[in-house]
Amino acid sequence: MLKVKTKTRKFRKIADDIRSDVKAPLVEALEKFYKNPMMQFHIPGHTAGRASYRPFKKLIGSRALLLDTTDEFDNLGTLHPATGPIKEAQELAAQAFGAKRTFFLLGGSTIGNLTLAMCMSKKGKKVIVNRNCHRSILTGMIISGAEPVWILPEKLNEWSLWGEIEPAEIEKALKENDDVAMVWITNPTYEGVVSNIKAIANICKKYDVPLIVDEAHGCLWNFNKKLPQSSLHLGADAVVHSLHKTGGSMSQSSMLHIPEGSKFDPDEIERTLQLLQTTSPSMLLMASLDAARANLESKHGKKQLNRAIQYAKYIRKRLHNIEGVHVLEATENFNQDITKVFVKVDGLSGKRLESILEIDFDIEVESASDIGVLLLINIGNTKQEIQYLVDSIEKIAHSNYSDIYYIEKRKHMPMLTPKIVMNPREAYYGDKETIEKEKATGRISAEVIAECPPGISILLPGELITEEHLPYLNEYKYLEVIKE
Repeated sequence: MLKVKTKTRKFRKIADDIRSDVKAPLVEALEKFYKNPMMQFHIPGHTAGRASYRPFKKLIGSRALLLDTTDEFDNLGTLHPATGPIKEAQELAAQAFGAKRTFFLLGGSTIGNLTLAMCMSKKGKKVIVNRNCHRSILTGMIISGAEPVWILPEKLNEWSLWGEIEPAEIEKALKENDDVAMVWITNPTYEGVVSNIKAIANICKKYDVPLIVDEAHGCLWNFNKKLPQSSLHLGADAVVHSLHKTGGSMSQSSMLHIPEGSKFDPDEIERTLQLLQTTSPSMLLMASLDAARANLESKHGKKQLNRAIQYAKYIRKRLHNIEGVHVLEATENFNQDITKVFVKVDGLSGKRLESILEIDFDIEVESASDIGVLLLINIGNTKQEIQYLVDSIEKIAHSNYSDIYYIEKRKHMPMLTPKIVMNPREAYYGDKETIEKEKATGRISAEVIAECPPGISILLPGELITEEHLPYLNEYKYLEVIKE
């Protein structure tokens, strides 16, 4: 009993320290709402949890349900247009990240990418985009009708991973293509490889073309100088951050930033977001964004992030000293976010390594490919967890595990050069038919096939299906193709 009380005091002290250190208007407004409940004759229909399924209520707690409210009620402000504590929270986020305007996203970074596509890319306009982009960028081009001009990043063949985007490839594409609406790149890659955004931004300015950076996996960068520099400070016109991925907010919550001097009109961004976002936004999700930003700015959060970076360095050093274990590291050609640790073990596929860690050691990794597994060293991980992780990988490397029982032999990370023969929008909305996968070679895909994680497309609408695609499609019996 004493131990529990001690922990409670410790957590209260941390909360008090953070509260005095930074401001979180949405968290404070929600706390006031909780302490001063009113009779509810409005949505949501569970009425502060009283109408919830009892086992569910017991599972998540009555407080969470009571706090599950939306904007427009109880002086919590509105999201579109932003007013009250919501507006103040977005302004504080803009200051923290170094943006002119910041918008809260409640459908993940997907909503931010769709918004940017609708604002800048139009039917018939060309968009220079990297092949390993997230499926939401493809969706944006399907909605807008834009024509993709594909850039292939460098291939890290030893790791079967996409690498950095060469600035020279961006300039080559701009020289060869008229009517380019924008350049849209992903940085960092899912595994933490960082491209030279400053050089790419300078090229885009030279050709007077806006640059969007899907920086979903780089939301921590602005809060520690030991991490790469955010594209917000390197010349990008718009940047999307998935705070729920590594920043500490709740799942499905992200941010869209428009920096000073951007070619995007923030008011147009707001109007487009109104078309795409729910009219009943979750106060819990928005407050979690406010809380994540406040935590990252607080002394406590900065200590957490610095500690995570030290843990990542420790993991890398330990793993390098284990025979048969290999870790992806930065080279003279590319930088890296060191908190993303990609590991492979001799004799084991990534999927087999993932299953061993999960079944035998109770460790879940971010993702697994043919080659290795991706570990995210998060700001919430403890020293004991880090130690256990490294010890577990060492035990695996020194044991007699093999892939003999590993049945699934398909490829997991698409490394293909797309052959686009039809506009993605026209293909998606065109006449289509469903056929057996074995008969699809030589046909035109009418669907997006992209598994999450990491959400990189195997096939996209308008792409010619070839024999190269088949090893990535073992789980699919049928494919949607354009009708002949």
